[in-house]
Amino acid sequence: MLGNHAGFILASYGLSALVIVVLFVWVAVDGRAQRRQLADLEARGIRRRSDRRAEGGPE
Repeated sequence: MLGNHAGFILASYGLSALVIVVLFVWVAVDGRAQRRQLADLEARGIRRRSDRRAEGGPE
C-alpha cells in the first residue's frame, strides 16, 4: 500500500505525532507553572494590571 517509501512515511507521521504531543505537554506544564506563579504573586499582594480597571482605578 505505501510502497518502497513506507518507512519514511511512517517515521514522518510518528515524528509529527511526537512533536505534537511534546508541544501539548509543554503548554500544559507551562500553564500550570504560570498559574502557580500568579497565585504566589497575588498571595503577596501583587495584583494584575487588568484588575485595576475592575476596581475603578486609573486605566
